[in-house]
Amino acid sequence: MIYEKIILAKFIDRPNRFIAYVDINGKIEKVHVKNTGRCKELLIKGATVVLEDCSDIPTRKTKYSLIAVYKNNKLINMDSQVPNKVIYEALTNKKIPGLENISNLKAEKTYKNSRFDIYFEKDTTPCFMEIKGVTLEENNIAKFPDAPTKRGTKHIYELVDARLNGYDAYILFLIQMDYVKNFMPNKSMDPDFHEALIYANKNGVEILAFNSKLEKNSIELFEKVKVILD
Repeated sequence: MIYEKIILAKFIDRPNRFIAYVDINGKIEKVHVKNTGRCKELLIKGATVVLEDCSDIPTRKTKYSLIAVYKNNKLINMDSQVPNKVIYEALTNKKIPGLENISNLKAEKTYKNSRFDIYFEKDTTPCFMEIKGVTLEENNIAKFPDAPTKRGTKHIYELVDARLNGYDAYILFLIQMDYVKNFMPNKSMDPDFHEALIYANKNGVEILAFNSKLEKNSIELFEKVKVILD
């Protein structure tokens, strides 16, 4: 995925989940934050951030969206809208090992009370995939979530239900940085999510994690990462 126009700025403050104030060459600008998560370890005053220039969209209330940040000189994409697009592109281009030969690929499909991110068929088996973007890293280990997620836990149990009713099911964690080689659920932040993930694994839901190949203006699937569940 490519961002057409980007600029760099310095982060100042984030008064709420949706907006932040940044310094663009000495001018203070209010920008949209494309991630409603906490991201407290990323959005630190003075950090260099990457902005997408959206000024050509007439309905926009802000000129820019904050899409990435540098943490200790390492780039992390924090656009929560991008993981689904990256994985859809990767599936389309046969970039995910074991899922090169799929058909009827669709973005979003309803199953009972859930709408899963991706649907496809592998041979004759219908499959659902739920995608989670990961921006939290501690000691070179990527972790999810960075805040409790009842919705995410609910989706896991409904994926298990689909798996037990004839579907193949996948949870894919897209780590939005390139230097991390291991992923684990953030048990201390959300023990219910951790428990649900272990339950899913025991019931045949395949759990995958990949890091990303990043530039300031692009992000794409990169390398498979080791998943550590417990």
